[in-house]
Amino acid sequence: MKRTARTRQGLRFITTTAAVTLALGGLAGCASDSAPAGDGDDSAASDITVGVAMPTETSERWIADGNSVKEQLTDAGYSVDLQYANDDIPTQQQQIEQMITKGADILIVASIDGTALASQLESAADKGIPVIAYDRLINGTEDVNFYVTFDNYTVGVQQAQSLLRGLGYLDENYEETGLEDEKVIELFAGSPDDNNTGFFFDGAMDTLEPYLEDGRLTVGSGQTSMDQVSTLRWDGATAQKRMEDLLTSTYGGGSGQLDGVLAPYDGISRGIITALQNAGYGKTIEEGLPVVSGQDAEIASVKYINDGVQYATIFKDTRKLATQAVEAASAYAEGGEPEANDTETYDNGVKVVPSYLLESDIVVKDNITSLLVDSDYWTEAEIESGVAE
Repeated sequence: MKRTARTRQGLRFITTTAAVTLALGGLAGCASDSAPAGDGDDSAASDITVGVAMPTETSERWIADGNSVKEQLTDAGYSVDLQYANDDIPTQQQQIEQMITKGADILIVASIDGTALASQLESAADKGIPVIAYDRLINGTEDVNFYVTFDNYTVGVQQAQSLLRGLGYLDENYEETGLEDEKVIELFAGSPDDNNTGFFFDGAMDTLEPYLEDGRLTVGSGQTSMDQVSTLRWDGATAQKRMEDLLTSTYGGGSGQLDGVLAPYDGISRGIITALQNAGYGKTIEEGLPVVSGQDAEIASVKYINDGVQYATIFKDTRKLATQAVEAASAYAEGGEPEANDTETYDNGVKVVPSYLLESDIVVKDNITSLLVDSDYWTEAEIESGVAE
């Protein structure tokens, strides 16, 4: 059954420090059994420790997330225990266990494997510690209290729309151009142990389906199922190897028609692009390089887009995601419940987790400045160099 895009409620983006200070002004105590009662001023925040578990430092995106969450929590007066697990599940399990043992009052968790933390979250629940799932839903447990993320189905829709625009089927307003040309694409998906992967893929495939059905698009390899196209741990080298194998098996090593590739993440996109360039498809789209989508607006890929190498990425402003995580933490800190704008979509197999969904944007060369520079996400110098300062 297809998922359908939902009408979004209006998003509320409040300066984090001010929002949390207001929330903590009436602090009566943390939801954790170990949290001391507040006295009604900002000093109460310093008595609350928030454990923040991030999956890896190998991705530019997760470094930015960790820094944003920590900075905003610290500005609000919380003590913060930030840990990265280097994409190793046992390490993340151990880190969360240590946070609980050391007296964390609230947990914010971006999981590596959404099914691997049930035991740790049960321990948190036993101690009254609320758990906020950060961008990746934690599955198979009732002990996750809230979820902050982007509208992941819509992110998948946008990935496909960007590919269709790059191929000429949609215009700059993402409306049909009437192009009837037949083109060949390949599909890549994210890590099968990440709950978001299915939403991204479903959104993309629902959007591409009419073009696949009427024959304007063909998947050259015939590989269209999640188990065929997924990329474990979102690894760019793994994606590059699969693209190289596809070029050998389906495209004569680089001589066959290939017009575009659906890629769900910038690290995967760059691996795909490397394989295509090495196979002789050209260094830029203008020279014949297939159109490649992406996600996360990583600086190396933003430079690629600016240089005409990668066609598009999806911008998910992690500063706003961090803000929502801190607002959720502040709600629990004062003994309340965070505001949800979705209470139907994210079923983790045990419960529907109340969620707050944020919006995302398609970035192409023409709107890099308005979306990324004007918002102070990246500077012009960083885009020119492809390196974060």
